[in-house]
Amino acid sequence: KIFLENEKVLIVDDVLATGGTAKATYELCQQVKTKVVGFSFFIEIGFLKGRELLSAPIHSLILR
Repeated sequence: KIFLENEKVLIVDDVLATGGTAKATYELCQQVKTKVVGFSFFIEIGFLKGRELLSAPIHSLILR
């Protein structure tokens, strides 16, 4: 395993658009029983509403 059970994980990606990649990453983390404490993105494309798919705190440096 890459992660230990109950390990805290921050998911970091460059762009949040539709949220598909971040949601899939979240689901993989749940399968290995880690705890996702949040998401961090460099850019968030707000009008695509990807944030609505995610259920942990989200931090974006640039919101477009």
